[in-house]
Amino acid sequence: MTERWALGGDLSVARVGYGAMKLTGWPRGDEPPSRETALAILRRAVELGVNHIDTSHYYSRDGVAANELIREALHPYPDDLVIVTKVGALVEGSDIALPAAKMYGLTPDGLRRGVEANLRSLGVDRLDVVNLRMGDRDRSQTPLTAPLETLLALREEGLIHHIGISNVTAEEFAEACKVAPIACVQNLYNLSRRDDDPLVDACAAAGIAYVPFFPVGGFQPLTAERLDAVAARHGATAPQVALAWLLARSPNILLIPGTGSLAHLEENIAAGALRLSTEDVAELAG
Repeated sequence: MTERWALGGDLSVARVGYGAMKLTGWPRGDEPPSRETALAILRRAVELGVNHIDTSHYYSRDGVAANELIREALHPYPDDLVIVTKVGALVEGSDIALPAAKMYGLTPDGLRRGVEANLRSLGVDRLDVVNLRMGDRDRSQTPLTAPLETLLALREEGLIHHIGISNVTAEEFAEACKVAPIACVQNLYNLSRRDDDPLVDACAAAGIAYVPFFPVGGFQPLTAERLDAVAARHGATAPQVALAWLLARSPNILLIPGTGSLAHLEENIAAGALRLSTEDVAELAG
Protein backbone atom coordinates (compact mmCIF):
# COMPACT_ATOMS: atom_id res chain seq x y z
CA MET A 1 0.00 0.00 0.00
CA THR A 2 1.14 3.54 -0.68
CA GLU A 3 1.97 6.34 1.68
CA ARG A 4 -0.86 8.31 3.27
CA TRP A 5 -2.43 11.77 3.06
CA ALA A 6 -4.22 13.77 5.73
CA LEU A 7 -7.53 14.48 4.01
CA GLY A 8 -8.93 17.72 5.35
CA GLY A 9 -5.90 17.86 7.64
CA ASP A 10 -7.15 15.19 10.05
CA LEU A 11 -8.36 12.10 8.16
CA SER A 12 -5.38 9.86 7.41
CA VAL A 13 -6.06 7.89 4.22
CA ALA A 14 -4.00 5.55 2.08
CA ARG A 15 -3.38 7.15 -1.29
CA VAL A 16 -4.98 4.23 -3.15
CA GLY A 17 -8.68 4.08 -2.36
CA TYR A 18 -11.75 2.64 -4.07
CA GLY A 19 -14.59 4.15 -6.09
CA ALA A 20 -17.93 2.37 -5.68
CA MET A 21 -19.78 3.54 -8.80
CA LYS A 22 -18.99 0.43 -10.87
CA LEU A 23 -20.73 -1.78 -8.33
CA THR A 24 -24.07 -0.50 -9.64
CA GLY A 25 -23.72 -0.20 -13.42
CA TRP A 26 -24.60 3.50 -13.05
CA PRO A 27 -25.00 5.60 -15.16
CA ARG A 28 -24.79 3.64 -18.44
CA GLY A 29 -26.48 0.42 -17.41
CA ASP A 30 -23.34 -1.71 -17.64
CA GLU A 31 -23.68 -5.16 -16.10
CA PRO A 32 -22.72 -4.82 -12.42
CA PRO A 33 -21.13 -7.62 -10.43
CA SER A 34 -23.39 -9.92 -8.44
CA ARG A 35 -24.34 -8.71 -4.97
CA GLU A 36 -22.10 -11.33 -3.41
CA THR A 37 -19.15 -10.19 -5.52
CA ALA A 38 -19.80 -6.53 -4.77
CA LEU A 39 -19.82 -7.19 -1.03
CA ALA A 40 -16.66 -9.29 -1.34
CA ILE A 41 -14.90 -6.50 -3.27
CA LEU A 42 -15.65 -3.94 -0.57
CA ARG A 43 -14.51 -6.25 2.22
CA ARG A 44 -11.38 -7.26 0.35
CA ALA A 45 -10.49 -3.64 -0.33
CA VAL A 46 -10.52 -2.90 3.38
CA GLU A 47 -8.51 -6.07 4.10
CA LEU A 48 -5.87 -4.81 1.66
CA GLY A 49 -5.56 -1.48 3.44
CA VAL A 50 -8.03 0.73 1.58
CA ASN A 51 -9.62 3.21 3.98
CA HIS A 52 -10.94 5.79 1.50
CA ILE A 53 -14.12 4.85 -0.37
CA ASP A 54 -15.82 7.21 -2.81
CA THR A 55 -19.57 6.90 -3.33
CA SER A 56 -22.86 8.77 -3.67
CA HIS A 57 -26.52 8.19 -2.89
CA TYR A 58 -27.30 8.60 -6.57
CA TYR A 59 -25.06 5.70 -7.61
CA SER A 60 -28.13 3.52 -7.86
CA ARG A 61 -29.61 1.55 -10.73
CA ASP A 62 -32.15 -1.26 -11.03
CA GLY A 63 -32.37 -1.68 -7.27
CA VAL A 64 -28.61 -1.78 -6.72
CA ALA A 65 -27.31 1.14 -4.63
CA ALA A 66 -23.64 1.74 -3.81
CA ASN A 67 -24.30 3.17 -0.35
CA GLU A 68 -26.45 0.23 0.66
CA LEU A 69 -23.77 -2.21 -0.51
CA ILE A 70 -21.13 -0.33 1.49
CA ARG A 71 -23.33 -0.41 4.57
CA GLU A 72 -24.09 -4.10 4.26
CA ALA A 73 -20.45 -5.02 3.63
CA LEU A 74 -18.70 -2.83 6.17
CA HIS A 75 -21.04 -1.52 8.87
CA PRO A 76 -20.16 -1.08 11.71
CA TYR A 77 -17.38 0.76 9.96
CA PRO A 78 -13.70 0.48 10.93
CA ASP A 79 -12.60 3.48 12.97
CA ASP A 80 -10.20 4.67 10.27
CA LEU A 81 -12.53 4.23 7.28
CA VAL A 82 -13.23 7.49 5.43
CA ILE A 83 -16.30 7.50 3.20
CA VAL A 84 -16.43 10.39 0.76
CA THR A 85 -19.77 11.06 -0.89
CA LYS A 86 -21.16 13.73 -3.15
CA VAL A 87 -24.18 15.89 -3.83
CA GLY A 88 -24.92 18.14 -6.77
CA ALA A 89 -27.29 18.64 -9.65
CA LEU A 90 -28.72 15.14 -9.20
CA VAL A 91 -30.98 14.34 -6.26
CA GLU A 92 -31.72 10.82 -7.53
CA GLY A 93 -29.69 8.79 -9.99
CA SER A 94 -32.55 8.81 -12.49
CA ASP A 95 -32.32 12.62 -12.61
CA ILE A 96 -29.40 12.26 -15.00
CA ALA A 97 -31.93 11.98 -17.86
CA LEU A 98 -33.66 15.28 -16.97
CA PRO A 99 -33.06 18.53 -18.84
CA ALA A 100 -30.67 20.78 -16.91
CA ALA A 101 -33.48 23.24 -16.19
CA LYS A 102 -35.34 20.57 -14.22
CA MET A 103 -32.39 19.49 -12.10
CA TYR A 104 -32.76 21.12 -8.70
CA GLY A 105 -30.07 19.30 -6.74
CA LEU A 106 -28.00 22.47 -6.29
CA THR A 107 -30.81 24.26 -4.48
CA PRO A 108 -30.82 24.40 -0.66
CA ASP A 109 -33.63 21.82 -0.54
CA GLY A 110 -31.96 19.55 -3.08
CA LEU A 111 -28.60 19.67 -1.28
CA ARG A 112 -30.19 18.93 2.09
CA ARG A 113 -32.09 16.02 0.58
CA GLY A 114 -28.88 14.69 -0.92
CA VAL A 115 -26.95 14.95 2.35
CA GLU A 116 -29.79 13.33 4.30
CA ALA A 117 -30.08 10.53 1.74
CA ASN A 118 -26.37 9.79 2.11
CA LEU A 119 -26.59 9.81 5.90
CA ARG A 120 -29.58 7.50 5.88
CA SER A 121 -28.30 5.01 3.31
CA LEU A 122 -24.81 4.80 4.81
CA GLY A 123 -26.16 4.56 8.35
CA VAL A 124 -24.08 7.37 9.84
CA ASP A 125 -24.78 10.55 11.81
CA ARG A 126 -22.13 12.62 10.06
CA LEU A 127 -20.53 12.39 6.62
CA ASP A 128 -16.72 12.43 6.59
CA VAL A 129 -16.44 14.42 3.36
CA VAL A 130 -19.12 15.70 0.98
CA ASN A 131 -18.07 16.79 -2.49
CA LEU A 132 -20.17 19.44 -4.18
CA ARG A 133 -20.28 18.27 -7.78
CA MET A 134 -21.03 20.98 -10.27
CA GLY A 135 -23.15 20.02 -13.27
CA ASP A 136 -22.03 19.26 -16.79
CA ARG A 137 -24.74 21.41 -18.41
CA ASP A 138 -25.67 25.09 -18.11
CA ARG A 139 -22.65 25.77 -15.93
CA SER A 140 -23.14 29.52 -16.19
CA GLN A 141 -26.52 29.14 -14.52
CA THR A 142 -25.19 27.31 -11.47
CA PRO A 143 -22.89 29.59 -9.45
CA LEU A 144 -20.75 27.88 -6.81
CA THR A 145 -21.11 30.21 -3.85
CA ALA A 146 -24.72 29.58 -2.83
CA PRO A 147 -24.44 25.75 -2.84
CA LEU A 148 -21.24 25.94 -0.80
CA GLU A 149 -22.94 28.21 1.71
CA THR A 150 -25.70 25.61 2.05
CA LEU A 151 -23.13 22.90 2.74
CA LEU A 152 -21.45 25.15 5.29
CA ALA A 153 -24.79 25.50 7.08
CA LEU A 154 -25.21 21.72 7.05
CA ARG A 155 -21.72 21.40 8.46
CA GLU A 156 -22.69 23.78 11.26
CA GLU A 157 -25.58 21.41 12.02
CA GLY A 158 -23.03 18.63 12.46
CA LEU A 159 -24.09 16.65 9.38
CA ILE A 160 -20.81 17.13 7.46
CA HIS A 161 -17.19 17.06 8.62
CA HIS A 162 -15.34 18.28 5.52
CA ILE A 163 -16.38 19.81 2.19
CA GLY A 164 -14.87 19.10 -1.21
CA ILE A 165 -15.68 20.22 -4.75
CA SER A 166 -15.91 18.26 -8.00
CA ASN A 167 -16.03 18.95 -11.73
CA VAL A 168 -14.78 22.50 -11.25
CA THR A 169 -12.61 24.93 -13.18
CA ALA A 170 -9.52 26.61 -11.78
CA GLU A 171 -11.57 29.79 -11.43
CA GLU A 172 -14.27 27.97 -9.49
CA PHE A 173 -11.61 26.42 -7.25
CA ALA A 174 -10.26 29.87 -6.39
CA GLU A 175 -13.80 31.10 -5.71
CA ALA A 176 -14.60 28.09 -3.55
CA CYS A 177 -11.52 28.61 -1.37
CA LYS A 178 -12.82 32.07 -0.51
CA VAL A 179 -16.17 30.67 0.61
CA ALA A 180 -15.32 27.50 2.53
CA PRO A 181 -12.36 25.39 3.69
CA ILE A 182 -11.90 22.86 0.88
CA ALA A 183 -10.59 19.39 1.70
CA CYS A 184 -10.35 17.98 -1.83
CA VAL A 185 -10.96 18.55 -5.51
CA GLN A 186 -12.32 15.70 -7.64
CA ASN A 187 -11.91 16.29 -11.38
CA LEU A 188 -11.23 14.44 -14.62
CA TYR A 189 -7.48 13.89 -14.88
CA ASN A 190 -5.22 11.15 -16.18
CA LEU A 191 -2.07 10.62 -18.20
CA SER A 192 -3.71 11.73 -21.45
CA ARG A 193 -6.11 14.36 -20.02
CA ARG A 194 -3.86 16.86 -18.27
CA ASP A 195 -5.71 20.15 -18.59
CA ASP A 196 -5.77 20.30 -14.79
CA ASP A 197 -1.99 20.29 -14.38
CA PRO A 198 -2.00 23.85 -12.92
CA LEU A 199 -4.91 22.97 -10.62
CA VAL A 200 -3.13 19.86 -9.31
CA ASP A 201 -0.19 22.07 -8.40
CA ALA A 202 -2.40 24.76 -6.87
CA CYS A 203 -4.09 22.17 -4.67
CA ALA A 204 -0.73 20.76 -3.60
CA ALA A 205 0.51 24.21 -2.64
CA ALA A 206 -2.62 24.72 -0.53
CA GLY A 207 -2.45 21.31 1.16
CA ILE A 208 -5.64 20.18 -0.60
CA ALA A 209 -6.09 16.66 -1.96
CA TYR A 210 -6.66 16.21 -5.69
CA VAL A 211 -8.71 13.12 -6.56
CA PRO A 212 -8.81 12.27 -10.28
CA PHE A 213 -11.83 10.52 -11.66
CA PHE A 214 -11.34 8.31 -14.74
CA PRO A 215 -7.70 7.80 -13.65
CA VAL A 216 -7.11 5.19 -16.36
CA GLY A 217 -9.38 6.76 -18.97
CA GLY A 218 -12.87 5.76 -17.87
CA PHE A 219 -15.09 5.17 -20.90
CA GLN A 220 -12.04 5.67 -23.15
CA PRO A 221 -9.23 3.54 -21.67
CA LEU A 222 -5.71 4.88 -22.07
CA THR A 223 -3.67 3.45 -24.90
CA ALA A 224 -0.13 4.50 -25.75
CA GLU A 225 3.03 2.72 -26.88
CA ARG A 226 5.06 4.42 -24.18
CA LEU A 227 2.61 3.22 -21.50
CA ASP A 228 2.96 -0.36 -22.73
CA ALA A 229 6.74 -0.03 -22.88
CA VAL A 230 7.04 1.13 -19.26
CA ALA A 231 4.59 -1.56 -18.16
CA ALA A 232 6.69 -4.24 -19.86
CA ARG A 233 9.84 -3.06 -18.08
CA HIS A 234 8.13 -3.33 -14.71
CA GLY A 235 6.20 -6.54 -15.35
CA ALA A 236 3.01 -4.58 -14.74
CA THR A 237 -0.16 -3.78 -16.65
CA ALA A 238 -0.72 -0.51 -18.49
CA PRO A 239 -3.51 0.55 -16.05
CA GLN A 240 -1.17 -0.10 -13.11
CA VAL A 241 1.46 2.13 -14.68
CA ALA A 242 -1.15 4.84 -15.34
CA LEU A 243 -2.12 4.74 -11.66
CA ALA A 244 1.51 4.74 -10.52
CA TRP A 245 2.17 7.76 -12.74
CA LEU A 246 -0.61 9.66 -10.95
CA LEU A 247 0.90 8.81 -7.57
CA ALA A 248 4.28 10.01 -8.80
CA ARG A 249 2.79 13.16 -10.33
CA SER A 250 2.09 14.87 -7.00
CA PRO A 251 1.92 13.78 -3.33
CA ASN A 252 -1.58 15.24 -2.90
CA ILE A 253 -3.14 12.95 -5.53
CA LEU A 254 -5.44 10.30 -4.07
CA LEU A 255 -6.70 7.47 -6.27
CA ILE A 256 -10.21 5.99 -6.29
CA PRO A 257 -10.16 3.48 -9.18
CA GLY A 258 -13.38 1.51 -9.42
CA THR A 259 -13.93 -2.07 -10.50
CA GLY A 260 -16.44 -4.88 -10.32
CA SER A 261 -13.72 -7.56 -10.30
CA LEU A 262 -11.83 -8.91 -7.31
CA ALA A 263 -8.77 -9.64 -9.44
CA HIS A 264 -8.79 -6.13 -10.90
CA LEU A 265 -9.19 -4.66 -7.41
CA GLU A 266 -6.00 -6.40 -6.29
CA GLU A 267 -4.17 -5.16 -9.40
CA ASN A 268 -5.26 -1.59 -8.73
CA ILE A 269 -4.14 -1.70 -5.12
CA ALA A 270 -0.83 -3.32 -6.08
CA ALA A 271 -0.16 -0.28 -8.28
CA GLY A 272 0.44 1.63 -5.08
CA ALA A 273 3.68 -0.30 -4.58
CA LEU A 274 4.91 0.30 -8.14
CA ARG A 275 7.78 2.79 -8.14
CA LEU A 276 8.48 4.54 -11.41
CA SER A 277 11.93 5.91 -12.14
CA THR A 278 12.54 9.50 -13.13
CA GLU A 279 13.11 8.21 -16.67
CA ASP A 280 9.79 6.35 -16.61
CA VAL A 281 7.91 9.45 -15.53
CA ALA A 282 9.59 11.60 -18.19
CA GLU A 283 8.84 9.01 -20.90
CA LEU A 284 5.19 8.75 -19.89
CA ALA A 285 4.71 12.50 -19.75
CA GLY A 286 5.94 12.71 -23.30
